Amino acid sequence: MVIGSNIVSLKAAEDQAKKMGFHTQILTSMIQGEVKELAKVLEAIIREVQQSNIPIEKPACLLIGGEPTVKVNGKGKGGRNQEFALQVLDKNIEKPYLFLSCGTDGTDGPTDAAGAIVTNNSLHKAESLDLNIKEYLTNNDAYNFFNPLKDLIKTGPTRTNVMDIMITLIPK
Repeated sequence: MVIGSNIVSLKAAEDQAKKMGFHTQILTSMIQGEVKELAKVLEAIIREVQQSNIPIEKPACLLIGGEPTVKVNGKGKGGRNQEFALQVLDKNIEKPYLFLSCGTDGTDGPTDAAGAIVTNNSLHKAESLDLNIKEYLTNNDAYNFFNPLKDLIKTGPTRTNVMDIMITLIPK
């Protein structure tokens, strides 16, 4: 008997977002592929919602699940969820949004974080701390980028692994 899955988790998040007044859309529970490319697609969707309420009306909650991948070229610290958040942040989306990517098991790569959270203000916050996003991306060092920003999600082990969850909130 299956009592938990990625889609069950996404539906629970969807129910909570609806209670909070968001229009919701589960885009997929089967995301795969390189986070660098997935971030480009998500950026386009975020900008479309912000500008024209397509494919969903604001305030919007977009939900994605699955297990993307990262092509590691550097020697930094992090995991796929932290890297996904850093890739989205690098798109420099100026209008208000929030993006969270985390592992349901409470871990992301060889770190104590489950993932990271970013908003349209995170890049300005990083620049005020002299953090160069391009350097951290080149070195696959998302953990050390987000740590001083206090934007890492640290839940501790959940003892439940139903893949990763990504949540994007776009206000009215």
